[in-house]
Amino acid sequence: MALRFLLVAAVLLFCITVQVPSNAKTEDHQIHEVVRGANRRLMTYVDCGGLCNARCSLHSRPNVCTRACGTCCQRCKCVPPGTAGNRELCGKCYTEMTTHGNKTKCP
Repeated sequence: MALRFLLVAAVLLFCITVQVPSNAKTEDHQIHEVVRGANRRLMTYVDCGGLCNARCSLHSRPNVCTRACGTCCQRCKCVPPGTAGNRELCGKCYTEMTTHGNKTKCP
């Protein structure tokens, strides 16, 4: 019984470990590094819903803004801090994404 408990505890410890990087701003950038599996493969998780809701909170069309922001966040794994501007902080992926009409996609 004790061996089974230790085995389950060890598996849980290796399967799900969430860490917040010390250089990330907890309020502006909610980025987590998730370690999964025995091979300890590192995956980046970004809370796109929360970050995009904050980003688009003052927009004149918040639903349209949140939808576009969500797409950009999923593809680029980044949402700039604040409600406007700062797009260059997310890099080339975020700043160069365009709509079918060649307008900038990401808010």
